[in-house]
Amino acid sequence: MRSDEIKAVFDQQASSYDERWAKTAPIRDALHFLLEAVFSELPIDARMLCIGAGTGEEIDHLAKRFPQWTFTAVEPSGAMLDVCRSKAEKGGFASRCDFHEGYLESLPVQGRFDAATCFLVSQFIVEREARIDFFRGIAARLRPGAILASSDLSSETGSSEYDALLDTWLKMMLAAGVPAAGLEQMREAYARDVAILPPAEVASIIESGGFDEPVMFHQAGLIRAWYSRRGPGDG
Repeated sequence: MRSDEIKAVFDQQASSYDERWAKTAPIRDALHFLLEAVFSELPIDARMLCIGAGTGEEIDHLAKRFPQWTFTAVEPSGAMLDVCRSKAEKGGFASRCDFHEGYLESLPVQGRFDAATCFLVSQFIVEREARIDFFRGIAARLRPGAILASSDLSSETGSSEYDALLDTWLKMMLAAGVPAAGLEQMREAYARDVAILPPAEVASIIESGGFDEPVMFHQAGLIRAWYSRRGPGDG
């Protein structure tokens, strides 16, 4: 699936996206809880880069937890970004946010960030070198030693473990309200449009993109999350 097709899907889903995935919130909430520990050493006035910010759930959580942090939300779907902006306005932290409709490469240069988030984004880049370049682009926006927290669907596809885990994952989605027909579409999309790679390979891609060895700090079903530090190079 091309980037414009992915954008169109999220444009269509934006208004009901949070409601649609409300029953899977425990997965997101556990990640955000651990994220506080991952980012605990950041400056009191940290500058955060949020790539593929979507409806702004991690920004909403972190902005309320760290009242002096500022955020740059990068999101290609204008409809999703509108929801993100509205959430920031309702939460009272919109003045600490910049909203960029587009991709990371079109974000104006504005100094290097102290940390970045990138949740369930790189999995849509199916070519390895392009995925490495994506992480290189993130590294170039961060100061040396800055922390990246990222997550993607990850597993050893083709293994019996993946088959069992996928079955459990889809049963969870059914319990969360995804219709049965949607589950089959999801299964097909995972096989066709999502680069679900083994954890070690995802970590290797992140490291090749200019980061120190990633540490996997969270797993929930098929979702795995890593944190890693930007290497000392100029990037």
